[in-house]
Amino acid sequence: MARYGFGLIGCGVVSEFTSAAISEIPEARLVAVSSRTEANRRKLMDKYGCEGTADYADLVARKDIDVVCVCTPSGAHMEPALAAARAGKHVVIEKPIEITLERVDPIIRACQEAGVGLCGMFPSRFSPAVRTLKQAVAAGRFGRLTMGDCYNKWWRDQAYYDSGAWRGTRALDGGGACMNQGIHAVDLIQWFMGPLESVFGRTACLCHTDIEVEDTAVAAVRYANGAMGVIECATSAWPGCERRIEIHGDKGSVSLVDDGFARWEFAEARPEDEDIRRRFAAPTGTAGAGDARAIAHVNHREQLKDFIRSLETGGRPLVDGHEGRKAIEIILAIYESSQSGTPIRLPLQR
Repeated sequence: MARYGFGLIGCGVVSEFTSAAISEIPEARLVAVSSRTEANRRKLMDKYGCEGTADYADLVARKDIDVVCVCTPSGAHMEPALAAARAGKHVVIEKPIEITLERVDPIIRACQEAGVGLCGMFPSRFSPAVRTLKQAVAAGRFGRLTMGDCYNKWWRDQAYYDSGAWRGTRALDGGGACMNQGIHAVDLIQWFMGPLESVFGRTACLCHTDIEVEDTAVAAVRYANGAMGVIECATSAWPGCERRIEIHGDKGSVSLVDDGFARWEFAEARPEDEDIRRRFAAPTGTAGAGDARAIAHVNHREQLKDFIRSLETGGRPLVDGHEGRKAIEIILAIYESSQSGTPIRLPLQR
């Protein structure tokens, strides 16, 4: 039985994943959607039998909505999120929560003051292979962590940026290959390795036109535990490569390729290792690497289920506002380093 009525603000590409995820959760029901573009909201209304409005103020005021999902362009998340929190609604925000810490932190405060839940969408954390790797890190199987690297070298053609006036702008995209595409990989590497001490980054726009953000970025990073690594993000690498995350220590090495393992080796082998290698063999496809729509909604569903569990138990969701903030801070540090030409220490001083 659907105990939670969901409202959805913003009916662009990402809303397709969110609405599909909601439809597969027995405890959830999509009640209404909001978009200033009638054709966009009508598409979801017809598919899911929900109501629609052009004004999100009408949506957050509805008594039959308990959870509001904000799926607007990244730099337009704060206003509807604040409206939802002040109306007493639990809030789910598509990544990134916002594009600056000055816009992220008021959302976190508003939800705390209103006593409502806040979830930042990072569905990659809910991949079974990702969870398996996280467990190996937590169990100390790597020994001393020495290196943690993430590579998110994707491709987006010029038509992708031309498809929406907000894409590729500082004001609404907030950044390019790091803030929009690579943020999932950045979130995962800091989740595995722990907080960063410093970053030294370089960004550039090398193959796209009429955009204000980077399509290529690299950064050397140092973690608080002394380990080192690199972060690479791109939308300039045709035809798009698999996302790769590598964790190394003095007792193990793992290479996570999308949602499978190309390498899973530890000095102290365990009986389950062979089964893990078999179950999570590295995939051959590159879903999402060249097409923003070619991403499954399964992990969105699992993250929304986790958020509902947190509402029912009074616990914290896996990715609350503070967790969702971490990758944003790292990416902003990469941008600041690229502009200044110097390493930037974390946390950022604001």
